[in-house]
Amino acid sequence: MNRTYELMFIVRPDMTDEDLEKLISNLQAVVPTAGGTVKSVEKMGKRRLAYTVRRFHEGIYVLLVVEGGGAMIHELERRLRVSEPVIKFLTVRVDEEQKRLEKIKKIRDARKKVSAQPVTPAEGEVAAPAAETTATA
Repeated sequence: MNRTYELMFIVRPDMTDEDLEKLISNLQAVVPTAGGTVKSVEKMGKRRLAYTVRRFHEGIYVLLVVEGGGAMIHELERRLRVSEPVIKFLTVRVDEEQKRLEKIKKIRDARKKVSAQPVTPAEGEVAAPAAETTATA
């Protein structure tokens, strides 16, 4: 069963671009060997951390979206744990959330189609006359 995961990790702010590329390519190499696929890699750049982590106030954020099984995620997390420049990481399973959002979207679309159809009186029914207003003095 393939599942979709977002793996966000933060590396030291003083890490060079070459080292960051090497780390990302090493992580990407693990995914196919574990039977998964890399959907996207997004380098979000250097950002300020919400709190100090290992004496760092800033970090370089990287988002890795992968599809695969739990064994692949365990291996990726193990590698992130032993990698010295990685100061923090978090893995989130997003496929259930995507299914839920698609289901909500289908319901909304169905409601839009129903509300977009003009309402006409059924055969034999007479349309209700507009309410009359009477002024009393």
